[in-house]
Amino acid sequence: MKVKRSRGERIFSVMNYIILGAVILLCFYPVWYVAVASVSDSSLLTQHTGLLFKPLGFNLDAYVKVFKNPMIVKGYCNTLFILIVGVILDILMTSLGAYFLSRKNVMFKKPVMMFVLFTMFFSGGMIPFYLTLKDVHLTNTLWGLIIPFMINTYNMIILRTAFESIPESLIEAAQIDGAGHFKILMQIVIPLSKAMLAVMVLYYGVGIWNAWFWGSTIIRKREMYPLQVILREILMQNDVGSMTAGVSVAYQESIGMSIKYATIIVATVPILCVYPFLQKYFTKGVMVGAVKE
Repeated sequence: MKVKRSRGERIFSVMNYIILGAVILLCFYPVWYVAVASVSDSSLLTQHTGLLFKPLGFNLDAYVKVFKNPMIVKGYCNTLFILIVGVILDILMTSLGAYFLSRKNVMFKKPVMMFVLFTMFFSGGMIPFYLTLKDVHLTNTLWGLIIPFMINTYNMIILRTAFESIPESLIEAAQIDGAGHFKILMQIVIPLSKAMLAVMVLYYGVGIWNAWFWGSTIIRKREMYPLQVILREILMQNDVGSMTAGVSVAYQESIGMSIKYATIIVATVPILCVYPFLQKYFTKGVMVGAVKE
């Protein structure tokens, strides 16, 4: 039976739609602006002021010059290596830690959990962390952006909650059949936690893709720069000279703005393409363990 809503409820719903619609437009417009500016004619774009809703002309020279920049391609390769290897190791190490903390009758479980929580709120600081990386020879190497960040405490606690929601009877049945902890983790716990693992892949993947600080701190060789460090150079330091060599100064200044927008799109689109494939798991994953029966 359909419940008739009161006048106040209808007004509240309309106001919600209006407010949320306005928020969506405010969030979407900057992305749209960058997208249409990247394919606009550079000379027309530099003369334009105010809002931009459609391309000013149509020109793909900025994208051509972006992909001619060898540092962009090299940065993509470096970031993809960090992303693929990093996510695999992150999920593996986080799963091992979460499984240990989710099991009952673990010796010193509470003290260990308190120690883990302590690391989430307090750290040794940036300088000691950098000196540690230097002492173990993880500077100037891509592994320095992978190994020290294999476990995120917050993600491990979320995954531990998901593992705890798995019926204990399944674990006990596997143990009676002679399964060890590693076999239980790989063949029972992980397959039953696919939704939460998809969320972990999204969290770790977005974090790695957007990371630039430690890449710019511990990497000194330009050929090893991640994509975001190169993007930062282009945007913050106006470093478009390698992509506009051999052209007039006036044209270099006009197309430089288009190159910046095109670089943003090139660096953003790949990670945006991941969301549709993981979106169906996201809501289910983040709600796992939120309600106890």
